[in-house]
Amino acid sequence: MTARTRLLDPAVGRALSALSKVAKQGLGDPALAELVVIRASQLNHCAFCLDMHLTIAREYGVSEKQLDLLTAWEEAENVFDERERAALALTESVTVLTAGFVPDEVYERAAKHFDEVRLAHLLGLIVAINNWNRVMVSRRIAPGGYTP
Repeated sequence: MTARTRLLDPAVGRALSALSKVAKQGLGDPALAELVVIRASQLNHCAFCLDMHLTIAREYGVSEKQLDLLTAWEEAENVFDERERAALALTESVTVLTAGFVPDEVYERAAKHFDEVRLAHLLGLIVAINNWNRVMVSRRIAPGGYTP
């Protein structure tokens, strides 16, 4: 085990896990939660998280078509419903922050589909997976280590 793979203190891991768990539970839709974390992980090039969450998504019944077309969700209008599309748009805006902020129209679009509590949990989930992606990519954790 290299210094990179030992980098994460167990207390930090527990805190990140707790945030992820609370956010997913509060969102109340495990399949949507997995679409969100997979999309963020795609954007962040986190192979470990992709491997793990693709497995979990299938367990929650996310269709192969959705998983196959997730990188092109904007063009796949007949594959993702408006609620999923709003969550994915918010995921991309929070993950990439190319404009330095989340545009009002993206936030308002999500707010139409999620009440305040669920929107807060959606944001918490996006923040949590971005943290996990950065930790795992920084540590160069290879895919294949996840077991349900």
